[in-house]
Parts: sequence; structure tokens; C-alpha cells
Amino acid sequence: MKRLVALVMGLLGTAFGWPLVHAQLPPPLRRLPDDVREMEVRRDIAYVPEGHPRQRLDLYLPKNARRPLPLIVWIHGGAWMGGSKDSVRIARPYLDRGYAVASIGYRLSSDAPFPAQIEDCKAAVRWLRAHADEYGLDPNRFAAWGSSAGGHLAALLGTAGDVAGWDVGLHTNVSSRVQAVCDFFGPADLRRIPQYLASGMSGAFGRADSPESRLLGGPVTANLVRAATASPAAYASPDDPPFFIAHGDQDPIVPHDQSMALFEALKHAGVHVHFHTVLGGGHGHGFGGPEFDRMIQTFFDRWLKGDASAPAPTGAVQTAAPAVPVRRPPRSSSEGDHPPERFEELRAHSEATPDGRVRGARVP
Repeated sequence: MKRLVALVMGLLGTAFGWPLVHAQLPPPLRRLPDDVREMEVRRDIAYVPEGHPRQRLDLYLPKNARRPLPLIVWIHGGAWMGGSKDSVRIARPYLDRGYAVASIGYRLSSDAPFPAQIEDCKAAVRWLRAHADEYGLDPNRFAAWGSSAGGHLAALLGTAGDVAGWDVGLHTNVSSRVQAVCDFFGPADLRRIPQYLASGMSGAFGRADSPESRLLGGPVTANLVRAATASPAAYASPDDPPFFIAHGDQDPIVPHDQSMALFEALKHAGVHVHFHTVLGGGHGHGFGGPEFDRMIQTFFDRWLKGDASAPAPTGAVQTAAPAVPVRRPPRSSSEGDHPPERFEELRAHSEATPDGRVRGARVP
């Protein structure tokens, strides 16, 4: 099945593109400083020499950790239409736990059609593995982690690790597989979009003018073959790495059912997968808290560090817990009482630089 889908992708994929998430504006960028004594930072490494400005990565290395280091590859979200590798809030706590973190950029749907996005992610993984000795990384302990559109690409790295058609460019003799995947509310099965639309599901997921359709190069309903090639759930097989999936059951952007589809596909294939539902959680809102953070930490400790004592479940497991209350800073009187802008409003007036930094936006 994977070879069939890959063949179709090879014939059609390079001519089309598709974005899938009507993501709200990401939180303010939290670029880690360069002058932190406990870590070494290498910025703007071109994993494709003389390539697109977005084909770069930042590498964060803990200075005092035992090497070779397990590596977490962070993939930013933003509907495949925005976002930046600078938004890497997860890095610091994992550096403190002895992990290296690479935050990768990739071409957006406005730069190139699918499968350019997953080709870039695979190219970044291959580059990191090819240079593992130089940076003290363990090439056999790589994980992918992303949210929203980044979760989709992280999941594709996990399930489509053996789709050789997406390994293009340099270091094609090096594997682009990862050994663990953490997927936060990423689109996982675009084949279900016609069902959503037929049922009158609210929201803009999968509309003709949606990011999904733009990534596919046209309306999803008219491009179902390409939708299948872009669906992580379509590639699930027994050799896939362990997965941790988290999704809010009140997500207004990406249906919770998308992660359920991925969970069921991985479960059917016999893959270790932990699917956690954030009860009352939205599109990333309500995530967090000590217990939630501990689940992720033990997942990585078990599957990247080989810590059998880490209390991470094996097999196919579902859990759920209430969302964490979202605390927003008080607004000044000059800001008024208006609600935060949604993605469509932001897109109407924002100016995005080539590296993804957004200007002219009102950030909640």
C-alpha cells in the first residue's frame, strides 16, 4: 500500500501543494537566547546548501550532558502557511533533561506544493544524522515532535519513514526515519474530509479555500488521491516507531476525530501508541500541567533513552484528563475588550517575512 501511494505521489505530488490547519496565530515567538551558559546554540544551519531561506535549522545542545545525545526534532505549526523555527518553547526543559533539540524550518505551501514540506523535514533529519558525530548526537535516537501542521509532518516522518520517494537531495544514503513521534493535534487523515463536509460539520476544515486545499493544489474533494498521499494514517504499518498523540476534544480547528483515526490505524498495525485526550481542550488551549508534561517526558525517556523504568505505557492506550485553565494577562485600557484575532483576520493584514516572523499583528 505504501509503495502504491508513493508511486501516485511521485507522479502527482511534485505538481501540487496543500495546507490543512486553520491555525490561530501562534503564541509570541520565544527565541531562546544565545548566551545561556548551560547550552550551545547553532543557528540557521542550511540543511540544503544554497536552498530556500526556510530550509534551515537551529540546533540546541546541552553543554554538560553525557554524549552522544538523544535528539528531539521540533517542527513548528502554522497551517503550512506561516510559523517559524524560532517558536521552540519546548527546548529548554528537554535540554535540562539531557536531550539535544533541533528546530527545523520548511517550505510553506506558498513556497512550494506538497510534498515539499515532508521532503524538507526528511532532508533535515538526514542532515542531522549525517552530522551526528560532529555535534555529539546519537543517530539511533531521533524523535519528531510537532503541533498542528507540525504535528502532521512529525506523524508523516513516523509512518512514512520507508517512503523513499520523499528522500531527495543530499545524504539519500542516510535514513530519514525517527525512533519516536509526539504529535499534538495534527491533521492525520484527509481522506475523511468529504465525510465531514457531507455531515455539515461546522468550521472551515477542508473547505475549498482552506489551508488543506491550498496544500493539495485544489479542493480536497477534487483531489482525493493526493489527500491520501498526505495522510499519515494511510501509511501506518508494524515497523512504525512509538507514538504519543494529544488532542483537545473541543478543537475548533482540527477535528479530534483526526487523531482518533491515526490512533486506530497505529493500533491496528500493532504499534505502541498512547492517545491522550484533553477534555475541554481546544487547538492547543488547555494543554499542560505537571501530569501532562510528565507523560511526555516519560514517553521520550522510555523510547529515546531506553529507560525501561519510565512509566510510559506500551501497546495501544487511551487516556483523558481535563484541560488546564488558560490564564491570559490582563489587557490594558487602550486595548479595549475586543477578542483575539482569528487566523483569517490575521492573514488579511499581516506581513510575513521569509523566515516566518509576523508583523502588524495584534497578539493576545
